[in-house]
Amino acid sequence: MSTSVDDAVAIGVVIDDQELHVRMKDGRTISAPLDWFPRLAGGTPAERLDWRLIGAGEGIHWRQLDEDISIPALLRGR
Repeated sequence: MSTSVDDAVAIGVVIDDQELHVRMKDGRTISAPLDWFPRLAGGTPAERLDWRLIGAGEGIHWRQLDEDISIPALLRGR
């Protein structure tokens, strides 16, 4: 049974200087260029580390950067 995009759940986040990497509950790691997220790209390393999962892993929130990323939207490339 495959997981639909709308059912995907994040369990962790790593950000380097080039990409956002999201570890998924099903074992996948989804990566996207940091350029897709100007607030994250412009944030300091400390600000990028200040994230939390929201909606039981359906999204990621960065308080200091006022950034929210939906996991289904990320999987759809938006």
